[in-house]
Amino acid sequence: MAEQIKNFLYLNRRAPYGTIYAWESLEVVLIGAAFDQKVSLAFLDDGVFQIVKGQDTKGVEMKNFSPTYSALGDYDVNQLYVERESLEERGLSIDDLMHLTWEDEDEDWAEKDSIRVVSRAELARIIEQQDVVFSF
Repeated sequence: MAEQIKNFLYLNRRAPYGTIYAWESLEVVLIGAAFDQKVSLAFLDDGVFQIVKGQDTKGVEMKNFSPTYSALGDYDVNQLYVERESLEERGLSIDDLMHLTWEDEDEDWAEKDSIRVVSRAELARIIEQQDVVFSF
């Protein structure tokens, strides 16, 4: 009997720089997706800063890994949830985030947005539907 595919959700709660958590989360997501895991990401709290466009890391002397997020669609990671309240609490909107997309082969490779802004309550329901949740 074939093993059932599990849903893996990675919660990203921390700012992108200053610790290794954000980078490690991204690496684990890409590895899991390369092995055909059904992977999605959620960005909440300071984790929303991970996908803010125009990041400049010169002042913190760390490598800017934010361009790697644009590769997620190539790995079939196309469900990125951003908590609306976390954005608002930090003075951000969807316009402040990177434009992350994927190509839908079922619709003649139409380019679609990967980011979905959801309420805190919606995110709680999404988390409940997952088989495995990792928090970074």
